[in-house]
Amino acid sequence: MNSARIGRRFASARLAGAGSSRSQLRVSDWAIAAGVAAILLVTGLSGQHSATSLDLLGYALLTASGLALAARRRAPVPVLVITGLCAVGYQAAGFDVPAVAYLFAVYAAVRAGHRMVTVVVSVIMLFALPLAALASGLHGGEAFARARGALEVAWLIAAGAAGEALRQAERRADEAERTREETARRRANEERLHIARELHDSLTHQISVIKVQAEVAVHLAHKRGEQVPEALLAIREAGREAARELRATLQALRDDDKNPPRGLDHVPELVQRARTTGLDATLTIEGHRDDVPAAVDRTAYRIIQESLTNITRHADAATASVRIDFRPDALAIQVDDDGMATPDTAPVPGVGLLGMRERVTALGGHLRAEPRSEGGFTVHVELPVDRTS
Repeated sequence: MNSARIGRRFASARLAGAGSSRSQLRVSDWAIAAGVAAILLVTGLSGQHSATSLDLLGYALLTASGLALAARRRAPVPVLVITGLCAVGYQAAGFDVPAVAYLFAVYAAVRAGHRMVTVVVSVIMLFALPLAALASGLHGGEAFARARGALEVAWLIAAGAAGEALRQAERRADEAERTREETARRRANEERLHIARELHDSLTHQISVIKVQAEVAVHLAHKRGEQVPEALLAIREAGREAARELRATLQALRDDDKNPPRGLDHVPELVQRARTTGLDATLTIEGHRDDVPAAVDRTAYRIIQESLTNITRHADAATASVRIDFRPDALAIQVDDDGMATPDTAPVPGVGLLGMRERVTALGGHLRAEPRSEGGFTVHVELPVDRTS
């Protein structure tokens, strides 16, 4: 199973888990809303009211006040206003029922960060409830006593404090999560720099020695008037290329875009360099050249580079052909040679071939590397290309 498929399954699992969590929250919200509505309605019914139109309105307001809490997570401010209006309404209808739903709404609004709005609405409620009690026909003292019983300031403060405490706890948890992510990113950056330094220490010296020795040998040959062997020129050019590749790799590890990684645009240089070793190399490009993903672009270059390197080192071939086929949904690459490989000899999976297979598999592609029936060796690769992304 390749990494892309694993990533898709992991993402699907996360989405499924998130959907299940949201479903459970909705069920919980409705359960709390129904429970509060039932408590308010039972409390209202225990007051032995007659079935007049005003009393029916009061029962409806009690029920609506509780059921409105089902939306407190999605719309905390509207729910705060609705439960406040319902409390004022059933107080005006003569129902001496505590504003329990409003306290839940205060908690939800403060938890969502709407502190100032909650304070303003609560102040209005503290003035509106006595007026609603007066409208129900009570005298001044009784009206204020009923209003104070419906919405105790202490309970109001407690609900707001609970919402603020949970909001701060969630904020600290989010901050801790961000801190962990930043720490992980910083450690990853430090590790990249460490790898860059290790590569520099272990490779730069050896590559520089090879390049310098090749340059000196070429210089001495020119100075003596001797013909410079093609192999020596190829070593010199390979040393220069290796130095450039190393610099590009180090820059990539340091997130520097000044030296972008090599891709299909640099394949002609690979073929031309192969010719300097005495190999009759050709390049054929078929199809319409479209933009391909960066990962596919880099992998295609590496496949061709490794194939030509293997031909030069091991195949003892006289000719080699590179064919790049741009298809609507894939990029096909084929590298053939006329070397010593025969159909009855199984290829030995060296480091280069294993590396190519890992690169291709990581992108969900297919690689076929085997001797040709007419002699020589072939490497055929197909890399999927998503044109819609």
